[in-house]
Parts: sequence; C-alpha cells; structure tokens
Amino acid sequence: MTDQEAIPLMKPYKMGQFELSHRVVLPPMTRLRSYGNVPQPHAALYYSQRATKGGLLISEGTVVSAVGAHGYPNLPGIWTQEQVEAWKPIVDAVHRKGGVFICQIAHVGRVSNGDSMPDGEPPVSSTDKVVTPDAETGMVYVKPRRLRTDEIPGIVDEFRRAARNAIDAGFDGVEIHGAHGFLLEQFMKDSANDRDDEYGGSLENRCRFVVEIVDAVVREVGAHRVGVRLSPFVDYMDCVDSDPVALGTYMVEQLNRYEGLLYCHMVEPRMAIVDGRRQIPHGLLPFRKAFNGTFIAVGGYDRDEGNKIVAEDYADLVAYGRLFLANPDLPRRFELDAPLNKYDRSTFYTQDPVVGYTDYPFLDDDANDLNNEA
Repeated sequence: MTDQEAIPLMKPYKMGQFELSHRVVLPPMTRLRSYGNVPQPHAALYYSQRATKGGLLISEGTVVSAVGAHGYPNLPGIWTQEQVEAWKPIVDAVHRKGGVFICQIAHVGRVSNGDSMPDGEPPVSSTDKVVTPDAETGMVYVKPRRLRTDEIPGIVDEFRRAARNAIDAGFDGVEIHGAHGFLLEQFMKDSANDRDDEYGGSLENRCRFVVEIVDAVVREVGAHRVGVRLSPFVDYMDCVDSDPVALGTYMVEQLNRYEGLLYCHMVEPRMAIVDGRRQIPHGLLPFRKAFNGTFIAVGGYDRDEGNKIVAEDYADLVAYGRLFLANPDLPRRFELDAPLNKYDRSTFYTQDPVVGYTDYPFLDDDANDLNNEA
C-alpha cells in the first residue's frame, strides 16, 4: 500500500527523531503481570507481539519507588537495578521488531488499599482525604498521609532517577504519568488538592509539583526523550477539576517551554451513549492547537474515528487501548479493514502470564506462529 493509497492512520509520521510508519499507538495499560514489581520474561512476548517496524509502544505504568508501587499488586517498577536488568530483554524484543518503546513512569499516590505499603505506612498524597470506596469492585482505600512540603523534592528526584533507569534499560524515552487520579493529578486537580502551601490553592501552585517533575526529567534525559500524559476532563479516583479547560491549557503552556518535547498525550472526556452509539466528545482541540509538538489523542476511538481525526489534523497519533490489547496486529487489521478480536474484560487484571495476555490470535495462523517464536 503506497502512501497515496494509505488510510490516514497508516501514513508515516516523524515524531522528533523517530520515523514512525503509522499513527496507531499502544498506550499504557495496567496488566499486573510483573510479579514482585519485577518485569517478567512473558512481557517480552506481549510487547513484541504488538510491535511493528516504526510503530510506537508505551509501556504500562511503571512505578518510580516502593512507596509509589502500593496501589495494585504486581505493577512493574524501575527503581532498582534488578528491575532495570529485567526490562532490558523486553525492550530488546521490541527493538528487534523495529518498534519505538517509551516507558511510562508513575506514582499511584493515595490510590491504595494499603496491603503492599512498606512497613505498613499510609500512602502519600497531596491530601489526607481518602478515595471513595469502589462499589463495583469492592475496593476500599486507606487514608493517605499528606506529603510535607520538604518531602516533595524527594519524589521529584524519584521520577528523575526512574527516567535515567529507563534510558539505561534501553527505552527510547519516558512518558510522565500525569493522568487518571494518580499522584500527579492528586496535586493538579482542585477536588483532591486542599493544600495551603506553595503546592496548593491557585492553578499555578497546584501544577507546580508536576512542572518540577518535568523539569527534572528533561534535565536528566533531554526533552527529545520526554512525553507527558494528561487527563484534565477525567473524573477518576475522586480526581476532578472545576475548570478542566484552564487546567489543560495551563499545562500545555508549561510543556511548550521545553523545545523539542517529544509529545503530549491527552485523554478525551468520558464517552456518552447517544441513540445506542458511542459518542466521543472531541474535547481536546484547544489543547491540540495550543501545543507546539506531537499530539496523541486517546479515548474510545475505533478505526473510522481514528482516520477522521488524523485526516482533520485533530491529532497526529491515535492510541488504542482495549482494541490493541485484544488485537496484537491491530495496525495490520486497520490497514486491511479486517475483523477485530473481542476483548475479555475479565482477564484485563489477572496475573496469568498467558490467558488474556499473549493468547489473543493474530489475523492468520502464520502471523501468530511467527510472533510466538519471537
């Protein structure tokens, strides 16, 4: 298929120093298969199955410290040398397929039931307000401890060291996780930040912690290796902002200060069902227009919607979560307009190293056999 004949999602794109062959991105997705916070060999198969020459993959959220890992069992980490060494063959497997691999670095903050906190300590946050129990899953969260002002530089430094570790492990760059109710959003959004120091109150103060992290990471590994994920519209884990447009706009303005920043990755407002069909709000246009670099959109897109927003210059790249999880050869299926596998929600967060992880079929048996030999 020539570039002239290609659908918008299959057209090449230059993202910083990377020559991407298509616009379909694997976003970070929690998979909980890293036993004891150490990435496992089965992750090499999982990620390499989804890798293509010139395709962009972003790792699942990878925590920056033992304290930052307490939200869910078996999150991968990148704060120890053992974890760095465990990531190396996984990154190599993606690179052998020609993929571009970014490590998302994260800290869950107060999103914890306390079971895995070191020495039984409470989780840390911008606040001491506890997250509302999850009626659907039965998850009950513990009361967090408000971070002292003098402790914040230490967490900034954890992100800096995690970024260095990711580059040492071979990743092409890092994505700072500033979305979905984790620690950075707990500072940014006014529903969760009730501080009265220089990290609370005004929009600038609430975003100060995140900006300091971006500063530190950029200084450590270079802006050309740094992306940032934001979800100003999302109401998750009791993190909602009274003025999400102002929040998103301010953060984009801050990111524009870094010449050559790799990308901004933003989550659409929650989808609605209208006349039996999913309707994506398409609320990211102001941020796309304001941001100087590569813009990635995510949030319930299908093939047609993805083609439409690339063709209309609403986004440069489109990330697909559940569809990519269930279709390891998703770019090829989009190119051919082939049928898609259905995902099994019940296996999203299990610890099985195969079921719901590396056992989704490829478009044809030959492709499946080839990739399972990777």
